[in-house]
Amino acid sequence: HSKSMKALPRRRFIRQTLSAALAAPFISTAVTRALAQAAEKKIGFALCGLGSLSTHQIAPALQHTKNCRLTGIITGTPAKAEKWKAQYNIPGRNIYSYETMAKMADNPDIDAVYVVTPNALHAEHTILAAKAGKHVFCEKPMEASSEKCQEMIDVCKAAIRLLAIGYRCRFEPHNLECMRLAREKVFGDLRIIQACFDIHLDLPPGAWRFNKALSGGGALMDVGIYALQATRFITGEEPIAVFGMETKTDPVKFKEVDETVVWQAKFPSGVIADCSTSYNSSLVGGYRAVADKGWFQLDPGFYYDGNRGRRSDGEEIRYPEVDSLGEFYQFAAEMDDFAQCILGGKATRVPGEEGLRDLKILTAIYKSIRTGETVKLG
Repeated sequence: HSKSMKALPRRRFIRQTLSAALAAPFISTAVTRALAQAAEKKIGFALCGLGSLSTHQIAPALQHTKNCRLTGIITGTPAKAEKWKAQYNIPGRNIYSYETMAKMADNPDIDAVYVVTPNALHAEHTILAAKAGKHVFCEKPMEASSEKCQEMIDVCKAAIRLLAIGYRCRFEPHNLECMRLAREKVFGDLRIIQACFDIHLDLPPGAWRFNKALSGGGALMDVGIYALQATRFITGEEPIAVFGMETKTDPVKFKEVDETVVWQAKFPSGVIADCSTSYNSSLVGGYRAVADKGWFQLDPGFYYDGNRGRRSDGEEIRYPEVDSLGEFYQFAAEMDDFAQCILGGKATRVPGEEGLRDLKILTAIYKSIRTGETVKLG
């Protein structure tokens, strides 16, 4: 019986293949060529900002994508432009400065711009790209204020261009599996989520991440946003109240931005999230979701690779095939998905509205830290 069940799809496949082969001579050469070109179509990406993330993660990940190619760069540093031009064989006509981004409007090689500049410059560069007729994929956090996020959304909509935010965990199988466990109530109704992302930020004092005007904030904006995102995509809900506290052990280094923040969030279903983030701690990033009949966790859960988890029934959450692709997998997956959205005219799962929601919640946590009071969210 099982043999015949396996044979059916195979027979159907052979039949369909033969039908296609027989029909092939009657399809015009022009149509065949058009079909082949559509199948091979790759979205040309220009990277805007050639810092560490672009250099060590995004550009190498582009080489592992199916639907994308690196066709241009935007930088304020001529030396970087020369280096990238040689390394990635980028034509001189596809190299821009921040001041010349408007000229991309005349360049068909570039379909999308990946904005990887400091947080408070995201709106400026997104708007320039959209007005030049390019789709925009923007790193998280989306901007330094919710007002700027809204402006980015409005301009991209007016230009009829897609805007997506780089929430790589939303394309990562371990995180998607935890989403499924929660939504399908495999362990019953959720009660508590504990999430954290701590790093030891070893950068020189003048780095932009320590400059509030450029970063919008410290640990909470940079890595705490992963913990916040996790609580939102695990519950599938928006928090209705937040309470936050901050501490600084190095007030000189972290004069302008937050070093360590803890916060709690309450969700409509009654779930309580207990979260933390730090710029001055050992590396740890993951979460644990406790339900009324069991629990599941990812530890680590937010890394570029090596994420894995456990469940209270003893099962492991692990995808070795993803690990084998290494640290470029998540960036390649999110860019390929964005390319497919552009090519297929479909909505992205990480639109600008998603980035705006996070900014509103982050702003509320900062307000709670300042006032010492719980902040309610509409």
